[in-house]
Amino acid sequence: MTLPDGDPTFDRVVTALDEPLEAALDRGLSGYAEVVPQAALLLDANGSGILWFEDGVPTHATHTGSGVTGTDVLAELAATGPYRVRLVPLTAEALASRPTGARLPAGAAAERLAGDDRLAARTRDRAGEGPTTDANEEGLDAVEAFLADDEKIQAIRERARAEAKRKAAEWGFDDLDG
Repeated sequence: MTLPDGDPTFDRVVTALDEPLEAALDRGLSGYAEVVPQAALLLDANGSGILWFEDGVPTHATHTGSGVTGTDVLAELAATGPYRVRLVPLTAEALASRPTGARLPAGAAAERLAGDDRLAARTRDRAGEGPTTDANEEGLDAVEAFLADDEKIQAIRERARAEAKRKAAEWGFDDLDG
């Protein structure tokens, strides 16, 4: 992958990715961040992660070595630092060259790469998204609501009891009285 040319506004080695992600958000970066992880810095491994930004919000991600895209790139970059990071602003025309189909949820990079919920919330706000609910919380709420419904629980118990009696009779255990 050939990256569009631009003059970096941030180019340094960092131990964590919160600083460059926050810099991109604060500067309203429209361009990309090239993130070269420790393995590539120290072990001469191939590839770097490219996070594409619009107005400071990471919108797409690609990996130059493995070819993965989207949130899979975040998983590859989530190793420990240090990282060499370059933030490169682009014109709207150059930004249009970013790959399609490599979309990121607005707060995903801040959550997965920086572990920073505050930065993720700021990023989602900038993107015009409201606060999100964790999928586990949504699932837990549904389970709690179900368990609070005594009629549904009782109906399930009655069906299970009837099924158990039917199976017992089928298998010759007629003496079972629930």
